[in-house]
Amino acid sequence: MGSLTLVKPNLHLVDVAERRMLFHVPTSSLFELDTLGRELIELFSSETEVSALQIRDRFDGRFSAGDVVDTLEELKTLKVIAEAGTWAQINNEPKPVKQFPLTTIVLNTNTGCNLSCTYCYKEDLTTPSKGDKMSFDTAVQSVEMMLKESPDQRQYNVVFFGGEPLTNMPLIRNVVAYCEERFATLEAEVSFTMTTNATMLNEELVDWFNEHRFGLTISMDGPKAMHDKNRITVGGQGTYDVVKQKAQMLLSRYTARPIGCRVTLTRGITDVEAIFDHLYHDLGFSEVGFGPVTSGDITSFNLTAEEMVEVFAGMKRLGRKYLAAALEGKNLGFGNMHMLMTDIHEGNKKQLPCGAGVGLLAVDTKGGVNLCHRFTGSDQPLFGDVSEGLDKPALAEFIETRLDRSDTGCETCRIRNICSGGCYHESYAKYGDATVPSYHYCDLLRDWVDFGVEAYTRIMIENPGFFEAHVSPRRSA
Repeated sequence: MGSLTLVKPNLHLVDVAERRMLFHVPTSSLFELDTLGRELIELFSSETEVSALQIRDRFDGRFSAGDVVDTLEELKTLKVIAEAGTWAQINNEPKPVKQFPLTTIVLNTNTGCNLSCTYCYKEDLTTPSKGDKMSFDTAVQSVEMMLKESPDQRQYNVVFFGGEPLTNMPLIRNVVAYCEERFATLEAEVSFTMTTNATMLNEELVDWFNEHRFGLTISMDGPKAMHDKNRITVGGQGTYDVVKQKAQMLLSRYTARPIGCRVTLTRGITDVEAIFDHLYHDLGFSEVGFGPVTSGDITSFNLTAEEMVEVFAGMKRLGRKYLAAALEGKNLGFGNMHMLMTDIHEGNKKQLPCGAGVGLLAVDTKGGVNLCHRFTGSDQPLFGDVSEGLDKPALAEFIETRLDRSDTGCETCRIRNICSGGCYHESYAKYGDATVPSYHYCDLLRDWVDFGVEAYTRIMIENPGFFEAHVSPRRSA
C-alpha cells in the first residue's frame, strides 16, 4: 500500500452528544464513526499523506490488522481516502442532457394581479383587467407537451400561477376538467397546486378546490404590521385584514390537504419567530416556509448582510423548537427545516437546485416555455413554445452548464449536493446569469446545513420513528 491522503471535500465531521458523525458529501448520507474510524480520520486530518508505517505505528496492538484494512477500504470506497498523488473524484462528470422528464407544468394563468405588492419580482405584472390571460388552447398544449416529453408516468402535477391565478378561474375550471378526463384515460394520477394571495377566495371556491384536492399555499407575511408593509392593494391599502379573514375561512372548511403559508422576508422584516408563531399557532397554517429576498430587482427590498445573519439565527432558533418537538414525536410545521430533514434523511444528492428545466417547466400566457414561474415575463431567453415544442439544444446547454461545477466555488463545497448552487432566479437577478451559482450567502447556508446535520443526528439517535411518521408520508403526499 502506498501513501494515502484525505479527500477533504468529500466529508464533513459533526460531533453530537459525544458521537462523531461523518457527513458524506457525495451522497448526503450520515455515518457514525466507531473508535477506529474516528482515529483514522483524525490521523489523516493531521497529515498531508499517511504511510502504511504510520498506520501500523498508530494502531498496531490496539486494533486487528484486518479491521484496520477493512475500515480503510470502506473509506476508500466512499472516496473519503484515496491514494496519494491520484485524483480522487469529487463530483460526477456532467453527462449530456438529452431527456426532459416533465411531470410538472406551471401555467401562468394571468399576468394580472388584484394586489400591488411592493417587492413583487414579476416583471410582467399588471392589474387584472389589463393582464394577459392564458387561453384554454395554450393550457391544453402545455399539458400535452408534458405528456409528450414524459409518457407513461404514474403521477403528474399541474400548477396554476400568476399574477393572481384566481383572476382567471374560468381557465382553471376548464383545465381541471380536461386533465381529470385526459389523465384518467392514461390510468395516471394528476394533482393540482396553486399559490394565491387569498383575497378572492369564497366558500364556493374553497369547496370546489376541496372537491378536486388542490394543494393550496397562501402568500402571507405575518402579523398585520409586517404583512401590510408590502402586501398592499393597487390603491395602497394593507391587505392583512381581508387575507386573515379569508385564510381563517379556508382553514375552517378545507379538508383535502394541509394548507401551507409562504412568507417573503424583505428589508426590515427579519423576525421569523414572531411571524411563524402568528401564522402557525394563531392562524393555524399546517406549515410555514420562509423565502428571504436577497437579489430582487428593487434593491431597496433586499435583505442586508446583517439582516441575513439575523434571519438565519432566527431560523436556527425555530429549528431548535422543531428538534424539541421531533424528539417528542411531533411535527412542528417549519417548512425550511422539514425540507432540510427530508434531504438528509433521503440522502438526496442534488446535482441541480430544483426540478426547473428538467422535471418542471413554466408556460407564460403566450405559450412560451420558461425555466420556472419566476422567469415568465423576464428577459431570460425562452426554451421553446408549446406549439412548436421544447428547444432541447438550448435547454440542454443551460442545464449542462449548471451541472458543470469545475472552476466554481461549488466544486469542493461540503453542501454542494444540498444547495447545488442555489436558485436560478436569484442568480439571474443578482448576476444577470442564471447559470452562475448564488455565492452571496454561502457561509450562512453552510452553517444552516451543519445545524441540520446535528439536529438530524439527534433525532435519529433519540427518536428515529419521527421520520417514518412525519417525513416519509409528507414526501409521498
